[in-house]
Amino acid sequence: MPPQDNSRNTILFVVIAAIMLVAYSFFVMEPQAARRKAAQQAAAEQTAPGATSVASASPVAAVFTEDRTVAMARGGARVPIQTGTVTGSLSLRGARIDDLFLTGYQETNEAGSPPVELFRPEGMRHAYQAQFGWNGPNVPGGVPGPTTPWRLTQGATLTPTTPVTLTWDNGAGLRFTRRIAIDAQYLFTITDTVANFSAQPITIAPWGRIERQGVPSTLGTNQILHEGGIGTFGSDGKYTTQQLKYKAWAKKPVQEHTSTGGWMGITDKYWLAALIPQQDEQIQAAFRVTDAANADIHSATMLGEAHTIAPGRQITETQRLFAGAKRNEILAGYETSLDLPRFVYAIDWGFLFFLTRPIFWLVELFYGWFGNFGLAILGLTLTVRLIMFPLANKSYESMSKMRTLQPKMEELKKKHPDDPAKQQQELMALYQKEKINPLAGCLPLLLQIPVFYAVYKMLFVTIEMRHEPFFGWIRDLSAPDPSTIWNLFGLIPWDPSSTPLIGTYLAGTFALSILAIFYGLTMWLQMAMSPPAPDPMQRRIFQFMPIVFTFIMATFPAGLLIYWAWSNILTIIQQYVIMHRLKAENPIDTFIERLKKAKA
Repeated sequence: MPPQDNSRNTILFVVIAAIMLVAYSFFVMEPQAARRKAAQQAAAEQTAPGATSVASASPVAAVFTEDRTVAMARGGARVPIQTGTVTGSLSLRGARIDDLFLTGYQETNEAGSPPVELFRPEGMRHAYQAQFGWNGPNVPGGVPGPTTPWRLTQGATLTPTTPVTLTWDNGAGLRFTRRIAIDAQYLFTITDTVANFSAQPITIAPWGRIERQGVPSTLGTNQILHEGGIGTFGSDGKYTTQQLKYKAWAKKPVQEHTSTGGWMGITDKYWLAALIPQQDEQIQAAFRVTDAANADIHSATMLGEAHTIAPGRQITETQRLFAGAKRNEILAGYETSLDLPRFVYAIDWGFLFFLTRPIFWLVELFYGWFGNFGLAILGLTLTVRLIMFPLANKSYESMSKMRTLQPKMEELKKKHPDDPAKQQQELMALYQKEKINPLAGCLPLLLQIPVFYAVYKMLFVTIEMRHEPFFGWIRDLSAPDPSTIWNLFGLIPWDPSSTPLIGTYLAGTFALSILAIFYGLTMWLQMAMSPPAPDPMQRRIFQFMPIVFTFIMATFPAGLLIYWAWSNILTIIQQYVIMHRLKAENPIDTFIERLKKAKA
């Protein structure tokens, strides 16, 4: 059979196998996984302990509407919310905070882009809301819950200077008064007063719930980032922060914690909705996933301590809700003012938080000086290189000396062509004689790996980097460079990711951008200045590494490429100075000599 036929048959086999694999996964594996998940959740709901029992989750609409106005109208009367940072409304049906936009942030960095939506009213797909109520199963007349028709008795619009007051009478001697206030940032304060005018004592406990009716497909898919349930729990000054990704949450639909104070909620990449109880109160916290006809309801619920109210007496309970952007200084401010444990860890600093947070602090410092986060990243890179300068200097001196020894190393190979052990023995003796450590060149690189990861994490998770421009075409340091070979490096106004079927690959795997190519060139030059590997196969692998990493790094945030390329340039300068001083052969001097000869 001709070679062409073999190649064609191989390609056909691979394509058909891929189609069969995708079809089997879609039509067989996914339905089976869905059935298993439903069975697990049903079993968990039947066996779940009742310590954190509160009002049942809100019913999910059978038919969704895409019209926000229609969805809000179904919920009845509303109270507008208006501050310098948020806008929206709360529903008098259940006193739900379910309509909220963050006016300081836009969905994209295009002109005219709408503000970021945080909460979404019931009746729309992926409804997202916060609710508060009371748990009292044996209270005559009942207690307020998700569908209670509250009355607005004071105020008209919720602003930082004008709180609103809602009331509800259960018709059996209990009057519930709810005062809702909001500050200039993202903190709601819910103060509930319960007066008992009946002839019998009653016992009730406050609860709060953040509820997401179904998870959008864009959330919870990135492995480097946490999105899902989050909370800090503990007592006596010992608190730990728990993270619960959506996939793990679905596998274990009920997870409970007991805590004194703390906080809990649901987090996205940049946005957080968190319940904050009184910090001296013991709470029962629960992360739950419950099935509904059209969506899984993810809820983070806190149940407070039970209170007994004697006839003619009243009690007051205060709960808080954070609903906004995870800016470090805002979270830190609430952590201090509310004595809130580890609230800044709502930002996913990662396991290298001891590096990520100081790096972020440095970038913030440089931003205050330069007024541009791109320049701040260059300043950070220079600082890291200065810290590592003494170690790197010794390393590059050792590498430069190794380069000058290349002729002697080649002589050793020729001297013992069939005895690798003897070659290695004499090579080690040569290193010892010349006082060279062959592993010294690896140490600076190894030390830079955790710093590199911490910088990547900082760029990826901190909202301060979101939509921040550098210069020219780079308008978002937290996103990949938009200029790729597919849009002629930005000359064609076209987004390759919008291409059907192959858009993901054009904007990902094969997206060679200007920054990525520049980074690849700096990596190539840096490696060219290093001593060549003794083994021919290793040498070939190292030659291909700049090409491979150029494709890999093209999908990373532009800010990270700026950091790494600038770091490579500083390394090249340092290496060149040392190699030039030691008269070691290097590609820069070689290139200069060629230019001189060409001119002559």
